Formats: sequence, structure tokens, C-alpha cells
Amino acid sequence: MGQLLGKVALITGASRGIGKAIAQKYALEGAKVAFTYLSSEEKARAFEEELKAAGVEAKGYKSNAGDYAQAEELIANIVKDFGGLDIIVNNAGITRDNLLMRMSEEQFDEVIATNLKSVFNTTKGALRTFLKARKGSIINVGSVVGVNGNAGQANYAASKAGIYGFTKSVAKELGSRNIRSNAIAPGFIATEMTEVLGEDVVADWIKGIPLQRPGQAEEVADLCVFLGSDRSAYITGQVINICGGMSM
Repeated sequence: MGQLLGKVALITGASRGIGKAIAQKYALEGAKVAFTYLSSEEKARAFEEELKAAGVEAKGYKSNAGDYAQAEELIANIVKDFGGLDIIVNNAGITRDNLLMRMSEEQFDEVIATNLKSVFNTTKGALRTFLKARKGSIINVGSVVGVNGNAGQANYAASKAGIYGFTKSVAKELGSRNIRSNAIAPGFIATEMTEVLGEDVVADWIKGIPLQRPGQAEEVADLCVFLGSDRSAYITGQVINICGGMSM
């Protein structure tokens, strides 16, 4: 408890799934939580009130992570509302799965903009704040698909693989300013998105997992807490798999 006491954290795409679990865990560990959502205003406001009811300073912001101008405005508003920014968890992401021969340019571009360009947008937007404070932790949420690839997900795999190159480059550029940049690569995590998969599909995934079970969003959140905290002060430029052994 209290690993993130007093820190201001931004979690993008936090109205459900892994992002919501990260926001909840950050709040539990004492962080002030800013989060973004793109739709579902009602759900976002309910989540904001849930965090506030638990005694947490929290605010949801409607923002398209793939839009540079919106990302700049978002960071400025967070710094104004919370007095600073210490941690960014770039979690916003979408899938538009299709075999390459059937994939449209729009499907490719939309995934790259939401999953990869958004990481550039928020990181660049926060740079001045981080440099002035001479500290900051950037945590980029990737996927084992970005490491291993997956049929029907060329766009998604490309976006997540791009995140890893970006993460390592930023770590090298900003390490001398005490700004850390790491990425995580979740495997098969049980969320609302996986609930719609058939039992046979889930069983096939589990066959390839040495731990023989899906991961939990809370387990991913625990890793993000560690990377956002001072306990990981000597860790930067890393891609950490959290996949039950799927990717070795």
C-alpha cells in the first residue's frame, strides 16, 4: 500500500479492462488518477465517482489519444487540475482484425493511430513537464503479439512492435534526465474483450500458456504499479512480458 503516494498518474483508455484495473490499483496505492475515455461518457463518470468515493483525487477526460492536438490539450489540463504529472500509462488501444489480403488501408491506419501514434502524442505532450521536474515514468502497454506476430493481426502486431522501438529510444534519450521509459507485453488476459470468445478459442490459447490459465487484469496492474513506483528506479528501456510463459 502507498507505493505511489502523492504521484499524479495518467492512464489512457481506462474506462474498462486492463486500463480500468490499472487506474483502480493506482488509486489503491495512493496515486492521484487522471484517465481518458473516448466514448461511454456515462461509464466514465461512474468510474470517476467510484474512485472519488474511495477518497481518491480522480478525473476522467474525454480525449482521442490518436489526435496530437487533443493529447497536448489533455496534458495541459491534467497539469492544471492536478498540479503536475509523474506517470503516464499509455494503454489506449483497439483491434481491427483481418487477414492482410482483406485488410483495408483504413483498418491499418486506425490501429496505428490509436495504438502507436497515441504513445508519441502523450509522451511528447508530457515532455516539458517531465523535463522541468527532472523525473517521470512512462509505461507503454504492448502485447505479446508485437513480439511474436499473429495471423489476422498484422496491423495490431505492427503497432505494438513499434511501441517497443519507441520505448527503447525514449529511454536512451531521456535517461540522463531521470525519466524512465518501459513497456509491458501482456499475453492472454481475461477482460470484457475476451469474454466474447468461444470456449474452443480460449482453450486453444490456454494450450500455449505454460501456466495453463489466462492472466488477470489485476496482475498486469501490479506490474504497472511497480514500474510507476520508485522501487523500479533503476529499470528503463525494457519490454517486460506478462504472459504466463507464452513468449519465451
